[in-house]
Amino acid sequence: MQDMGQITGRQVFVFTAGAFAVIIGVNVLMAYKAISTFPGLEVENSYVASQEFEAARDAQSALGWTLQEEYQPGSGLTLTFTDAQGLPADLRNLDVLLGRTTSAASDLRPEFRREAGRFVAPVMLDPGKWMLHVKAEAPDGTLFQQRLDLFVKG
Repeated sequence: MQDMGQITGRQVFVFTAGAFAVIIGVNVLMAYKAISTFPGLEVENSYVASQEFEAARDAQSALGWTLQEEYQPGSGLTLTFTDAQGLPADLRNLDVLLGRTTSAASDLRPEFRREAGRFVAPVMLDPGKWMLHVKAEAPDGTLFQQRLDLFVKG
């Protein structure tokens, strides 16, 4: 049996310094990835946005609209707006931002076409979590906004 020898102070230092180097390196990499994929600000001035929020929310609630999303691979994304009576809502200026929740690199604005009271866009989505920022306008100019989370199964 061979003697393994003594552990020296230099070996302990090299091991400890290497362990800390790995920890610091991983932290720097994670911080870089977090900052580089951050999509940016939601609003320019949060104080002004807070002052307008309640009035916009009340106006949107008065519309009585509900929004249902559905994604079918091969068929695309379908949005169904209904009014308080359950009928298709009368809307204009539909704008949808579709993207990942963690990165703006995959963001897209699909072109929707109206089919039988629903809005359909032929998009192909990779599996995972997606978000939709939906904006539409009522005939009287009232803005309807909603953020929806969509999970596409793999």
